[in-house]
Amino acid sequence: MIKRQVLVYYAWSRPGENGAPLHVIDDRFPALFESRRMGFPHFHEFSDPREFDQSITGFLDHIMKRNFTAFVELAAALTGQSVTEIERVADDGTLTPLDAHLLNGVDTLIVISFDSLRTAQTAGSDEIDALRAFLGQTDRLAFICPHHDIGDVTGLPENELLDRQIAEFHHHGDKTIPPRQRFGGFARSLLAALGVPVENRFGLRPSAEADGTPTPVEADTALDRLGLLQRVSTFNLHAHLPQLERLGKAVEKLDVLVRQRIDLGAPPHPFTADRATFDALLQSRPDTFAGSLLVSDTTLWSSTAGGVDSLRELWTNVVQRPLRT
Repeated sequence: MIKRQVLVYYAWSRPGENGAPLHVIDDRFPALFESRRMGFPHFHEFSDPREFDQSITGFLDHIMKRNFTAFVELAAALTGQSVTEIERVADDGTLTPLDAHLLNGVDTLIVISFDSLRTAQTAGSDEIDALRAFLGQTDRLAFICPHHDIGDVTGLPENELLDRQIAEFHHHGDKTIPPRQRFGGFARSLLAALGVPVENRFGLRPSAEADGTPTPVEADTALDRLGLLQRVSTFNLHAHLPQLERLGKAVEKLDVLVRQRIDLGAPPHPFTADRATFDALLQSRPDTFAGSLLVSDTTLWSSTAGGVDSLRELWTNVVQRPLRT
């Protein structure tokens, strides 16, 4: 048993997310009562307001964080020690930065950047220095994981804004998602400061097989120097996955390790006009950092969107990877 020390860092601000006005549908999580309404009878077990907070707080606690329970439990079982889970900003406003103190003793870091851009979560200089030092050690592995960026119409003429958001909405087909829901500011700030800027563009619908299972991924196994993709054939079918767009020097410093096929039977999306796949997993090249940096969607660690058997192989490979010296 390899005694990996895993840290899962949820980069959201709970007050920032919980305080979003419910009358504004864009750029926020749903409240628990909204999830119950949209998903009935799913989530009916959370219907008692005396036991379950029906606000966005309840959604974060009883739905969002539970998505990652299977990974946390598997990692603990495989390593023989508990996984540390930290939320960036607690309900009382206390900030726990991703700094050297928090990273002390950690060798496997997973940043779940499910933070709304509206809350302006940005890595500070101490956090950037700490992550750079972390990646300066050969055996260290960091996954930086934004989610989708749906409905971004920056730079479009005003008369095209709504049509663009409608096209994106019809493409992913998830009626629970508002016209604009933008996540991942903390991840973007970390990656840009490390000199490997990546944007989590769009929310693309992945392809499925005829039996409803995820279509196999297109993996460049020759680049898989850590063996993370051994026995991994698929990712998941989350309805709105991002294209991980490498910008500037990131094109030279990050390789595309995995691509997923897009559901070309879904309504058209501007991105799908000349693309049949999206970049789903990026990996730093050997000369970029001494350690290894990977960039993926947050749902790679979730057990709620299919492909779980294959994902469990990935999770196992991550926490049982051989020691590097």
